[in-house]
Amino acid sequence: MTFAVVQTRRFARAYKKLHANLAADVDDAVATIAVEPEIGERKRGDLAALRVYKFRALGQLYLLGYTVDEGVRLIYLEAVGPHENFYRDLKR
Repeated sequence: MTFAVVQTRRFARAYKKLHANLAADVDDAVATIAVEPEIGERKRGDLAALRVYKFRALGQLYLLGYTVDEGVRLIYLEAVGPHENFYRDLKR
């Protein structure tokens, strides 16, 4: 059974700036996460609640950060972007 997906404001702002072909790859990654939320790597330290799913798009590594609420079966999409400065920007 799939989880419902909710976008945070940070994710929505980053997503609308993406090109159409990259947005399609992000949509595929979100669909994968909705079916299997445990697929992402759990982070440690300051970002302990965050999971990160890595995927390749346009020859570059992209990261999709999300949190999972098992009680209400929701996935909160936190951020999307290339690996460069991804974690630094999330900590802000």
